[in-house]
Amino acid sequence: MYYIGVDLGTSAVKLILMDSSGAVVNTVSKEYPLSFPQPGWSEQNPQDWYEKSVEGINELTEGFDKSQIKGISFGGQMHGLVILDKDDQIIRPAILWNDGRTTKECEYLNNVIGKATLTKYTANIAFAGFTAPKILWVKENEPENFAKISKIMLPKDFLAYKLSGVHCTDVSDASGMLLFDVKNRQWSKEMMEICGIQEDMLAQVYESYECVGTLLKEQAEKLGLSEDVKVIAGAGDNAAAAVGTGTVGNGMCNISLGTSGTIFISSDTFGVDENNALHSFDHADGSYHLMGCMLSAASCNKWWMDEIIGTKDYSAEQEGITDDKLGNNNVFYLPYLMGERSPHNDPLARAAFWGMSMDTTRQDMTQAVLEGVAFAIRDSYEVAKSLGIHIDKTKLCGGGAKSPLWRKIIANVLGINVEILETEEGPALGAAMLAGVGAKEFDSVVAAAEKMVKVKEVIKPDAQITARYEEKYQKFKKLYPALKKMYSESNTP
Repeated sequence: MYYIGVDLGTSAVKLILMDSSGAVVNTVSKEYPLSFPQPGWSEQNPQDWYEKSVEGINELTEGFDKSQIKGISFGGQMHGLVILDKDDQIIRPAILWNDGRTTKECEYLNNVIGKATLTKYTANIAFAGFTAPKILWVKENEPENFAKISKIMLPKDFLAYKLSGVHCTDVSDASGMLLFDVKNRQWSKEMMEICGIQEDMLAQVYESYECVGTLLKEQAEKLGLSEDVKVIAGAGDNAAAAVGTGTVGNGMCNISLGTSGTIFISSDTFGVDENNALHSFDHADGSYHLMGCMLSAASCNKWWMDEIIGTKDYSAEQEGITDDKLGNNNVFYLPYLMGERSPHNDPLARAAFWGMSMDTTRQDMTQAVLEGVAFAIRDSYEVAKSLGIHIDKTKLCGGGAKSPLWRKIIANVLGINVEILETEEGPALGAAMLAGVGAKEFDSVVAAAEKMVKVKEVIKPDAQITARYEEKYQKFKKLYPALKKMYSESNTP
């Protein structure tokens, strides 16, 4: 038997084909455009997601016995607003998770409706990237489009709809909309009223591992697959990545260094950070999780390498950064290229270097970028610690996790063991595992993880380096408060 996992990312869709043993037998990636119509805005055409996914699935399954493909599921970029009219046609480009246009709407939700009220209804407060503020933005700025809305969907769920004909979502992705009662795993009637929408405009909610239907005849023919292939709800990208790294069950931790960066802590019980610095969401394994999310992580290094230095040889730039330099860098980098979510919730924040002098080198600045991301991850880690959560190890995934240097920096900045996995395919693997659970290949998400996820290497912190980084972090965490007023005075949206 084979299972397809689809990871609908911000810059590309990644697809994997997994067999019954959990081995990944093929992978395909297809890129699509990302547009920035105004500074701080971020949009995509959902049709591009669908067309590239179909193209990718056909390429992925070529040469394999397609009759043995039994399920398909999804991990995907969260929070994006996809709106469809009564004919299920796309009304406008999707407004993405890293879009910062909703400052006014977030201020209304957090300050007029009130953070305590939002937390009561949804377990979270408003962040610029969340879906509900985007709905209010469309209502205010594009009333003609708002009037056409028949269905509100999330990015990965648009794919599931196109393949199955079912307007569906899952609990983990729905948790990031600010329309969902996370504790009770259902839509919040109060939030629907605040946003001026009806429940029939929202998708049916499933657990991440539940089957929503099978392939439509037209789609099955297009893909050369059986109409009996099960379409499984899937999960938001971070929950899917957590499944793929075995971060399921109580008290497990995963850090992802992708376009965005996250620290993800799974829990058997529902809990809320009273300061709302961490998100409280439902997990794909049927339980709950807390998550801190920074909007720019590995994308900071990509920006620095591609746009500023002008090189694709990332590893060469890191070669000379030896252990004696770790914790001894006088240059700091604030990784807020697209604003910041956890824990600052400030869409106006912007990236900055600080501490350069005449003897500062290109290498120092490269190191500062990697360290700045690690320090920002630690900001959320410190919030988790303040809640009494004890973390002594974490899995590490995402593109940034391929860097041995970055792994070492993370381990020493946090002062905990970092586990590297034998197979690291991010949300795509988690999606394939959810497909296997939904198709009854595995009894549960936890059972799938126990069978498939293996640790190949553990990076342990060095006491001396950790001590040096402790001193540097205490300086780093003073920089954002010092610059916050400047951000708020800026005219940058």
